[in-house]
Amino acid sequence: MTIAIRAKQGLTRRQLLVRSASTVALAGLGGVAKPYLSRAADRPGIGCGIQSGDVSAESAVIWARADRPARMQVECSTVESFASILRTGSADALPDSDFTAKLLLDGLPSGQDIFYRVRFESIDTRGISGETQTGHFRTAPTKQGSVSFVWSGDTLGQGWGIDPARGGLRTYCTMRDNRPDFFIHSGDHIYADCPVPSELKLPNGAVWRNIVTEEKSVVAHSLAQFRGNYKYNWLDDNLRAFHAEVPMLAQWDDHEVTNDWSPVGSADETGYAEDGTSNLVARARRAFHEFMPMRAMPERDGRVYRKVAYGPLLDVFLIDMRSYRDSTWNKRDDKSETFILGPAQLAWLKRELAASDATWKVIAADLPIGLVSEDAIALGDGPPRRRECEIADLLSFMQRAGIRNTVWLTADMHYTAAHHYDPNRAVFQNFEPFWEFVSGPLHAGTWAPGELDNTFGPKAMFQKGCTAEQGENLAPCFGLQFFGRVDIDGESEIMTVTLKDVDNRDLWSVDIEPRPDARPGQMLAQHI
Repeated sequence: MTIAIRAKQGLTRRQLLVRSASTVALAGLGGVAKPYLSRAADRPGIGCGIQSGDVSAESAVIWARADRPARMQVECSTVESFASILRTGSADALPDSDFTAKLLLDGLPSGQDIFYRVRFESIDTRGISGETQTGHFRTAPTKQGSVSFVWSGDTLGQGWGIDPARGGLRTYCTMRDNRPDFFIHSGDHIYADCPVPSELKLPNGAVWRNIVTEEKSVVAHSLAQFRGNYKYNWLDDNLRAFHAEVPMLAQWDDHEVTNDWSPVGSADETGYAEDGTSNLVARARRAFHEFMPMRAMPERDGRVYRKVAYGPLLDVFLIDMRSYRDSTWNKRDDKSETFILGPAQLAWLKRELAASDATWKVIAADLPIGLVSEDAIALGDGPPRRRECEIADLLSFMQRAGIRNTVWLTADMHYTAAHHYDPNRAVFQNFEPFWEFVSGPLHAGTWAPGELDNTFGPKAMFQKGCTAEQGENLAPCFGLQFFGRVDIDGESEIMTVTLKDVDNRDLWSVDIEPRPDARPGQMLAQHI
């Protein structure tokens, strides 16, 4: 199992020099008995890359994967030269977790650039270690200041894998050039149900040539195959460079398991465990948590939904619209009980939104609200029904509690759009106006914009995807790969949302001015 532990207190430069000298001496002594350990091939290496995630004002999770059983050693500093070491820590990378390791670095200064370096050390022989890789993240501020981040989703879908001749996963390079404080991945980190063939024909007659691996050549069923999907992503230079420099807030959607999955009804030939849970989902969930730089929550049964506070101006609420949903298609004539968040998560979201003192409350969702889909929320024009009822309940609660400045971000639809929701256009009207922004894919097939319904009054202020002439599932090389950027000004508190493409072009942008919360004092508790 991947583990996370508290980091040790930092060492002085003198202590590090003494320890290094001792290590060299011990290695020299051990070299007489085991001379083969001096060869590079016998030293544990970094099997994928390094990444950070779930960054707070004083901590962050560091992740890496070894190429064999090893112990991950991490050092961090506030200076790129590592002239002084702020914190150190270690965590084991063992076969049970496919040699992945996580470490929670805490006690860090807020609002500070943190540089970290990772190496793997032999578990059997102290001092025998492999290559070192360096990374960077910035801790959240405690004082008011400007914040910038990017978001998107949908990586390596529809058979469009890594074609090095076409630049690989180019959107990751473009996002890295934006120098964001962090990145929200809105889900579909992998497409476990979409094998990657060696070649695909393009509409213009050219050929797309994928890197191919054994585990990515089939639909994932085994734990090894799910893990192999994540390892495939790390073959891309752009993705490795991005994750080494930009911390990630990860959530999941359906393709981490299989298309349109639900807790009950999504299973393979192995069926269900004694408690009724899907074995397929359990394997997929395990691989997801092994490869994501998320804080360990073992007491919460692999929970994905959580809040990440990023200073006085921003709280991010990462929700899970897969794990607690009903297991039926979202059809209007179905009279069975339906939900997409589930009672426990919905109560948590209301409670955390009401308690938030941040100017902006970003709700990072893995599905949009008003786009009609049998797999999502919207059913078509008319009053709230089925899953729409949970959203109506949440929106009306926020209105009663005086919670304002909520912005919804998502991906999933494989095009980019800006939706403005207004009760004056809606059938259901008990809510405050708000924005929802859709952006993606990072690297997958592009689709045409979908249909909006009038239940909550959305209006498409901008949308861009493929056209009927281009056809569905347009390849990434045609430039319709998207992400969004959010900038919050430290003085005016204005949020600027910009929809961008793989070539870093600004496609559309809006400035949103914050409104003061209209909280009704002590009456707020009655609505929670």
